[in-house]
Amino acid sequence: MKDSEPLKILEMNVEEIITEAELEDVLASLSKSERELRAYVGFEPSGSVHIGHLPILNTLRELQRLGFQVIVLLADMHAYLNEKGSFEQIRETADYNKRCFAASGLSEETEFIYGSSYQMDEEYMMNVLRLATITTEKRARRSMDEVSRSTEDRKVSQAIYPLMQAVDIAYLNIDIAVGGIDQRKIHMLARDNLPKLGFKAPICIHTPLLIGLDGDKMSSSLRNYIAVDEPEESLEQKLMSAFCPPKIAEGNPVLQIYKHVIFPSPELSGEVTIERSAKYGGNVSYERYERLELDYVQGKVHPSDLKTNAVRSLNEVLEPIRKRLR
Repeated sequence: MKDSEPLKILEMNVEEIITEAELEDVLASLSKSERELRAYVGFEPSGSVHIGHLPILNTLRELQRLGFQVIVLLADMHAYLNEKGSFEQIRETADYNKRCFAASGLSEETEFIYGSSYQMDEEYMMNVLRLATITTEKRARRSMDEVSRSTEDRKVSQAIYPLMQAVDIAYLNIDIAVGGIDQRKIHMLARDNLPKLGFKAPICIHTPLLIGLDGDKMSSSLRNYIAVDEPEESLEQKLMSAFCPPKIAEGNPVLQIYKHVIFPSPELSGEVTIERSAKYGGNVSYERYERLELDYVQGKVHPSDLKTNAVRSLNEVLEPIRKRLR
């Protein structure tokens, strides 16, 4: 299984694949399949599209390159259920998010779908109710642990949310569900319970979650992120003031940007160079993130050099997106 080149590429910047064996079978069948194989991600329209979205979007781009039809669900109904504002505000944000996702480099064949366009259909809602009869209240509640806006005194809407997400996968005839690792419990609910209703279980690809520039959870409300259309001056200011403890990799948001955004970026090829004066050792280049992390932990790379070069490299990653949004 590990000899599969497409699988190796997909594994490069993901947290887990459930299951690798199923994905290998699907990849092997791509050229022979009589129907279009479909991969999707669902995004709640909420605030800015930021660099924390890029690991997911890059995975979708790779799936497109392999021949999958990619569906991006603009989950406006889910955002409403998760208390993200009025429906009018959410729809306005969804329209903007759509432009950002398209500008990230997804192909023109990408299918963007608003959840509200079908989630009130009789057949869809009947399947949500059918799923509710075989899903425990405890599991529905626990599925929302990582994505719920409210952590106390939760609303009934937040138990409906994961059921709808599972039915989205069935309704849209999805073969591969892509999402951040915070989507794992919802995806596992779908894998376990959709077959009981006569639908196939999706393969799931989970990408890592980036931490915020302050070392806390990345959040639109905390503004501890870099937007995909962040102006250069603002990007530099944010990165140069980011939390970046010397010789420490764990919980270091600048190193995470190198690991999950800069090194895997399709816009950058080959090695990443840390430019510095000869007084401090001169330029040093890295083909793999792991070597950069090791040098940083050993004190061979200074935090200021790490940040300065992150500014340059991240601007290279984001400039094509900025241009497409102008």
